[in-house]
Amino acid sequence: MSAADRNLIAAHAEVKAEITRTDSKTALLLAFVGAVLAGSWTVARELPLNRPAAVAGGAGLALLIVAAGLLLQSVRPNLSGRHGFPLWATLTVDEIGAAVSSDLAADIAGLSRLAVAKFTCLRRAVDLIRAGGALLILAALLTAGGATWGR
Repeated sequence: MSAADRNLIAAHAEVKAEITRTDSKTALLLAFVGAVLAGSWTVARELPLNRPAAVAGGAGLALLIVAAGLLLQSVRPNLSGRHGFPLWATLTVDEIGAAVSSDLAADIAGLSRLAVAKFTCLRRAVDLIRAGGALLILAALLTAGGATWGR
């Protein structure tokens, strides 16, 4: 096996590991967002919220819902068939061997684009989670502080 082949195999493994890492982060963030949404809803139903707190909290919940949508988009299965399992399902045994041995560089490029798309969704979702969390904290402070304007 040549050094170029070893480098391709290492690059392929690295891209696949990055996709796995991103999917693991996404799963943890989805669980976190779900818990925050459920907890916030439970607390908000029990407290007498003033208008500013309700607006800030509602905006925070809306951002968390959009973040959950982005997280789900990043783990949505890609069944376009350009690489990976969907492509292999259409090939014969001999064609799979030829495709794997000759198209490793193309697979690395395709998987890299997939990893970047997943990472971009994850990054946007984290930004929305941070903004939504800040708004929920603001709503809690407005409620605890007893702000009465707009009530």
